[in-house]
Amino acid sequence: MDLELKGKTALVSAASRGIGRAIAERLAREGANVYLCSRDGRAVEELAARLRDLYGVRAKGTAVDLGSAEEIERWVRSAGEEAGRIDALLCNTGGPPPGTILDLADAEWDLAYRTLLMSAVRLLRASHPYLKRAGGRVLAIASTSVKTPIPGLVLSNTFRAGVVALMKTLAAEWAKDGILLNTICPGRVQTERVDQLDIADAVTLGISAEEMRAARMRDIPLGRYGTTEELAEFAAFLLSPRNSYMTGSVYNFDGGMVRSL
Repeated sequence: MDLELKGKTALVSAASRGIGRAIAERLAREGANVYLCSRDGRAVEELAARLRDLYGVRAKGTAVDLGSAEEIERWVRSAGEEAGRIDALLCNTGGPPPGTILDLADAEWDLAYRTLLMSAVRLLRASHPYLKRAGGRVLAIASTSVKTPIPGLVLSNTFRAGVVALMKTLAAEWAKDGILLNTICPGRVQTERVDQLDIADAVTLGISAEEMRAARMRDIPLGRYGTTEELAEFAAFLLSPRNSYMTGSVYNFDGGMVRSL
């Protein structure tokens, strides 16, 4: 299927690795010009060079701290003014540290609030004029924790639910501007972050990482973790003009792990 992304402009946050990187590459493979950001400026610049070489698209990597309102505004405005419009925006962040409410100090709550929830608020607010010009598509990456809270991840459970509420609200408010907004909630998708969480849980339980991973897979009807490439296929469709009617929706990407209706 031609996703009609050739020549379109896409912004991807937290793009240097994991889910963000896979989606950035999938969009570029479809011919989209991509503006990428990450805290790791060197890594995201290297990715941009790779995408230019592989796919012949315009690709630019920028170091951005998603906890900084000023850096987000500067990045979005620079990309929007250079391209003239934003056709697709991926709101993505790295995961916050694990812990319970009794483990985590105010500073950790404040940082998670700024990077998980306020980064989405700021990306959306800054992008709106350029998305409106294009009748653009927006996708946020959350977590299945918004359906079933994950033990030991109180920061993610709390603020990713806020992202879903934000996207639901804007899907109604921005429909008049032709902007479609959706959310994907990954379950166990193979990333460095999931590896780290598996290892941490294995240590807590006194078992090996392999045993921990096998136990996780038993909770997934498809019997395996998903891949970032699989998720990127779905994400690219939702961010493309071929998605013409799906908005305000929340999609689990979890191999059937979440059992709730």
